[in-house]
Amino acid sequence: MLKNTPGRLSRAGLLGMVLVSALVAGCATGSNSASVYGSGQAQREQVVRYGTITSIAPVTIDRGQTGVGTAGGAVIGGVAGSSIGGGRGQIISSVLGAIVGGVAGQAVEGGVSKRQGVELTVRYDSGEVRSIVQEDDTAFRVGDRVRIVSGSGTTRVLPQ
Repeated sequence: MLKNTPGRLSRAGLLGMVLVSALVAGCATGSNSASVYGSGQAQREQVVRYGTITSIAPVTIDRGQTGVGTAGGAVIGGVAGSSIGGGRGQIISSVLGAIVGGVAGQAVEGGVSKRQGVELTVRYDSGEVRSIVQEDDTAFRVGDRVRIVSGSGTTRVLPQ
């Protein structure tokens, strides 16, 4: 049994650290950047086409929520609340801590799961017109010549 002695963590402290780590890991999301490739996309042939950007529109890319933020926040809040008061007061503060922690965890995960994106409309040299959404991490302007790289279910717009 862990004791709350100098240099040692209490059970609540240890549980809190584990849950914060899980919360941070659960909120980590992959990239929708045109310049980031997953390991499964490496060493795979991709089709390259060329075109011109005809319009650009800002969008928000929402990757959704996993529930890890809400659950992790609720547990951390409940553990923190359980250290307040005694008897019925401790139960009430645990429940309130879990509710507040869950709401806070959900807000944190919601903010982390959204990215600024851009919808690029491209007229391919073949005359075909397509729209591609990706993270807004490359400066494009209407009229720019671009490379469109497609493969493995992903299409990217890159500077030419």
